[in-house]
Amino acid sequence: MTVLDRIKKVSKKRGFSLTQVNDKANLGKNTIYSWKVKEPSINNLKAVADVLNVSVDYLLGNTDNPEPSTSSDNLTKNQKLIAYSIDPDISDEERQAIINMVKEAMKFRRRL
Repeated sequence: MTVLDRIKKVSKKRGFSLTQVNDKANLGKNTIYSWKVKEPSINNLKAVADVLNVSVDYLLGNTDNPEPSTSSDNLTKNQKLIAYSIDPDISDEERQAIINMVKEAMKFRRRL
């Protein structure tokens, strides 16, 4: 199942059209439809995941669990984007390790 297929599936379940999801995610006109032929950017994918209240991992097909992870809820939006943008194909375990590294780095920043 492609990213677009998963978005269609969840959108339908949530009662949204793809156009509505596209608009709620503040994407350019027909951006989601363009993902039939090109890969979405991580920022756009994250925006859609937020609108649909699912994880980016679910949209990418890395997990069958659509629920967003709560392990990184205390990270800022930019910190989450860093963790997801390093490599969208990494495992949940690897992604959690990156998130943990970001948390550790934040501790040092507060000391300065």
